[in-house]
Amino acid sequence: MPTSPTASELPNSRTEADGSAVVRVLSYNIRSMRDDTAALARVISACAPDLVLVQEAPRFFRWRKKLARLAATSGQVILTGGGTAAGPAVLCNLRATVERTEDVLLPLTPGLHRRGFATAVVRFGGARLGVLSAHLSLRQDERYAQAGLLLDRLAGLGTAHAVAGGDLNEPPEGPGFRRIAEHLQDGWAARAWGGEQTFGATAPVRRIDALFATPGVEVLGCGVPLGLPGVTGNDLRAATDHLPVLAALRIPAEPAG
Repeated sequence: MPTSPTASELPNSRTEADGSAVVRVLSYNIRSMRDDTAALARVISACAPDLVLVQEAPRFFRWRKKLARLAATSGQVILTGGGTAAGPAVLCNLRATVERTEDVLLPLTPGLHRRGFATAVVRFGGARLGVLSAHLSLRQDERYAQAGLLLDRLAGLGTAHAVAGGDLNEPPEGPGFRRIAEHLQDGWAARAWGGEQTFGATAPVRRIDALFATPGVEVLGCGVPLGLPGVTGNDLRAATDHLPVLAALRIPAEPAG
């Protein structure tokens, strides 16, 4: 698995003198925690995220307990989602001040897996941020429709700045991915850092996981955290079948009102 010589240079979280905030956001498909959960927790911890946008969180028997254990062992707390959002979830550290959360179930296509969004509005210092975690359909027409619903839901959070992340189940040239990228910044395209391909974990060949930000958010770096101190190739391969996407974003402060 190749590493990036600049992976250690991603900015750390901080609050600026003007009230803006540098926030680390991680998006990660954890495959229902069916793999090495200790490796998974080590990867998340080493990324030092303020927000973790999870896909395929546990959804069935004792799912809250399993997700809570992962959060605790990786330095996070559960913000929202999991079984109540059909898989997507959001974890956060104690730096985040939570305004509100909402789990959204999407229209069900008979014979296909139920999908949903985990959403929240949080503050870091003087910066206010909408957050959405998603896992789009395996079927192209449904993915495209869900991409539109993602944009609508993100706009409906009512924040000037927002971030969305998830497993899109298609690469950047796919119609659903393109639909989102026409309106939001694709973090990797805006400022590539680390690695690009996210699936599969042992020999990644496709970028189907991504982080997006609204215009006005400054992307300081975004990509797979290959070579980041504490993130090992063995842990990445053992944790789940996807590689995570980590971004550092500068969120402007809200104007004094």
